[in-house]
Amino acid sequence: MTLIERYFPFVGRILLSLIFLVSGIGKFLDWSGNVAYAEQNGLFAIPILLAIAGAVEILGALSLITGLYARIGALALFGLLAVISLVFHDFWTLSGFEAQLQLTQFLKNLAIMGGLLCIVVTGPGNLSLGTGKYTRV
Repeated sequence: MTLIERYFPFVGRILLSLIFLVSGIGKFLDWSGNVAYAEQNGLFAIPILLAIAGAVEILGALSLITGLYARIGALALFGLLAVISLVFHDFWTLSGFEAQLQLTQFLKNLAIMGGLLCIVVTGPGNLSLGTGKYTRV
C-alpha cells in the first residue's frame, strides 16, 4: 500500500468535514445571528430547524473525521446540503452580482455533495474507526 493510498482518504475526510464542523459549531455560538438570517429567508420553526442543522453538521463532520458510520454521516450531510442549497442559494430568483455570488455558493455545495457521494459509495477508506480497527472498510 502506497503512502497516498494509506493516508489520503483520511486527509480527504478531514478536509471535507471542516466546513461542516465549523458551520455547525457556528450555528450554536451565534444563535441569534443565524435565527435572523433564517428569518430573512422566510423559514418557519427556525429554532428546531437550526438545532437539527447544527447537530447534523457536527455529528456528520465527526463521523467523517473518525470514519465511524461515515457513509451514514456523508448521506445525512448530503441531504442537509441539498436542502440548504435550494433554500439559501436561490440564484435563479436574483440578478447581477448577487445572482453570481449565490450561483458560486450553489456550485460549491454541488462540489461538496459530489465528495460526500464518493464517501457514501466507497466508504471512509483507511485510518477509519468504522471497522473497529485502522483498516480499509
